[in-house]
Order: sequence, then C-alpha cells, then structure tokens
Amino acid sequence: MLKLEGVTIQFGGLTALKDVSFSMGSDQLVGLVGPNGAGKTTLFNSISGLVRPTRGRVEFDGIELSREPLYRRARVGIGRTFQVPQPMHELTVRENLIVAQRFGNGKVDHGRIKEILEFMDLSAQAERDAATGLALQELKRLEVAKALATEPKLLLLDEVLAGLETNGKRYFTAKLEELHRQFKIGILIIEHDIETVSTLCDRVVVLNFGQLIADGTPDAVFRDPEVIKSYTGADHA
Repeated sequence: MLKLEGVTIQFGGLTALKDVSFSMGSDQLVGLVGPNGAGKTTLFNSISGLVRPTRGRVEFDGIELSREPLYRRARVGIGRTFQVPQPMHELTVRENLIVAQRFGNGKVDHGRIKEILEFMDLSAQAERDAATGLALQELKRLEVAKALATEPKLLLLDEVLAGLETNGKRYFTAKLEELHRQFKIGILIIEHDIETVSTLCDRVVVLNFGQLIADGTPDAVFRDPEVIKSYTGADHA
C-alpha cells in the first residue's frame, strides 16, 4: 500500500506540490494525469526518493520513507521508469537488467532476468549495446524491464507511451495489462493520452498546479468540470 499524507514540495519560492494526499493498493492500476507542469513527475520523484518532501509523509507497506534513500525505496518494492529512457552506456541489455536487479534487491537471479527479457520481448536484443543498439520502442521496453528487475510491488511509469505510434501504444497497453495480471504489481502511470488512460486504468488521479483536484473512475474524472477547466482553461456546463 502506497500512502501520501499532505506531501508538499517547494523549490525556493515555487511550490511544486501542495498538500497532496492519496493512497493506492498493489492490486490497482491507476492513471496520474494533469496539464503540463501540474506536478506529476515531481510526485513520482517524491515517491521514488529523488526529491524529499518539504512537508508531509510518504509511506509504503507501513514503512515511512520520506527521508529514506533511493536504494531503500527500491528494496521495499518501489520501481520506476523515466520519461526519457536512460540505458546504462557501454552495457548490454542483459547487463542493464543485472545492474538494476542488484540495486533493487542486492543479488542477481539469472533465471529471473531471462524471464523478464522474454516477457518484455527483449530476448533477441539481450546482447546488444543498450545505448546504441535499440529502437525507441525497444528502449521503452528496456525501461520497464529494468524496473521489473528490481522486483517491485509498485511500478511508477513515467510516460512510457510517449513518442510511440498507434501500434506501439497498443502493444504497450496490452503488455501493461498483462504485467499487472501476471506479476500482481500495482501500477501508477503518468500518461497524457486520455483514451489510453480510460482503457487501461480503473482509477484516475488528477493534479493541477501541484494540487490534487480529482480522484475516481475515468468516466467520472474526465466529466468533472474542474478537470475539464484545468485542460481547456474554460468553464463547461
């Protein structure tokens, strides 16, 4: 269970998140949406440990993590991807997973690495240089594979569909649904494509100007006048 209580993050005079509270279980697949600059990635950074809250608490499975380092959060079960793929240079795809796995749980399980490569359709690319030998969709798959290698209970996916064409988005949407079912992992995903979020997620959380403005089913959230106004700047009856 992930639980945020009154999380506020300030950078100098800028408040990036203001008093954000919500929780989600490991059985959920939740969309995190909002206009550009709403605070979505900052929220991910506060959960994964890249940024410490100015105020508030981040808990996972009852463990208070607000001041814990990145590796500690990985080892209690929080994995994440980045919007721009970040392969480890001069390492193969397989070696990228090995490094991620060692970071996440302190040991290497080659059988598990093989399973993840197969699941993410990367077996044929396993010995390629991860930084130079992969196409964009393969790099996106590697981002997810590295996160899976840390043995997460919760995955934070930061725009894994961004930049992909229609067929690539369909592939990833189906793969994430399968991942959620097969590995029993909770997923919190940042995504701008409302149609994809509505198809993939049964719950949506909306941020605007660093504040949580809606939390509910996709149908209810995307009909919410405040959510519509946050995207369009106009009031709707």
